[in-house]
Amino acid sequence: MTGEPNPFGEAPPPDPLRVVVADDNPVVRAGLTALLDGREDLTVVAEAADGKEAYEAARAHRPDVVLLDVRMPGVDGIAALPHLVPLTAVLMLTYSGEKEIVQEALRRGANGYLVHGEFTADQLVTAVRDTGRGRPHVTPTAAGALLAQLREGDPGSKTSGPARDGRWRGDGPTSTENLSQLQPDVAQSVSDRSAYGLSGREAEIMDLIVSGMNNQQIAATCFISEKTVKNHINRIFAKLHSTSRSEATAKWLGKAPGSGRERGDL
Repeated sequence: MTGEPNPFGEAPPPDPLRVVVADDNPVVRAGLTALLDGREDLTVVAEAADGKEAYEAARAHRPDVVLLDVRMPGVDGIAALPHLVPLTAVLMLTYSGEKEIVQEALRRGANGYLVHGEFTADQLVTAVRDTGRGRPHVTPTAAGALLAQLREGDPGSKTSGPARDGRWRGDGPTSTENLSQLQPDVAQSVSDRSAYGLSGREAEIMDLIVSGMNNQQIAATCFISEKTVKNHINRIFAKLHSTSRSEATAKWLGKAPGSGRERGDL
């Protein structure tokens, strides 16, 4: 027994996630670095002031996550994305919430998109951790841009849903091809949906259900637990008098459910 390691001893803690912070504002960089370095499981290995520096830092340090701003002098975040995504996971963190920018960032391989002012410090830390594990995160503005893209049915886009590796592409359950049969008629208006009496949060979750997201993805998008998502879905089903996602989706989009309803999981 002497000299042998104890097989029942505590496993060593995992190495902290390595993060690069890229933002042209030094105050923002300093604040993010202080926030993330204050967590035992996160460490900022480099800072960058533009996309070129972010790429060089990613090559030098091989981080688990790059936090990337959009608008930076020289090489901006959007231009840097195709060069960064083969190296590491990229989480956009920016004040830019324009629909076209969000969609282009996700199209180019970003693992998530956070708009300043739409998350707390703890939510940001959670998003960084999850991004390192391959789980996508988007704040409400970015989620709205994604939903808009799905509803528009852009035939040229193959990046409409989150794949298993956390990057967004169109071969998953939220592809525009799979959703084409569920696109709402022009005559279907918001006023029609108001008759169901869903709260703002319930309506948001119903839109995410329509987009094809599962409970885990909805929870990540809304920064709530999966149990809370299930509770919301229970109330949504009750208000829509539905027993499955497909039936609720059909009613939400103004289409009568077909015969032979099947009971669906929450």
